[in-house]
Amino acid sequence: MSESNTQEALKRLREERKVFIDQARNLIKEQNTSIKKIKEHLSGEGGTIPELAEKTGLSTAEVLWYVMALKKYGQVVEGAKEDDYFKYQLTTPQG
Repeated sequence: MSESNTQEALKRLREERKVFIDQARNLIKEQNTSIKKIKEHLSGEGGTIPELAEKTGLSTAEVLWYVMALKKYGQVVEGAKEDDYFKYQLTTPQG
């Protein structure tokens, strides 16, 4: 296959999958925005899952999902228990 044929094939493939690519791109943007909101609220004194959900406007399930992912990758630590919930905080300050 010549280079021009390959480029043409890639161009057609991108066009065919444009909708899926745009959906994936938008999902990534939404996730990054959600994580940024959570990190902003964790950078101060931290917070529990319900507190973070209230402050960010996300559901508690979403906040729990993102906080557990951040914890898994060492960006968030679990602090002392406050009532029935653990308080989470960033491991390093935002900057």
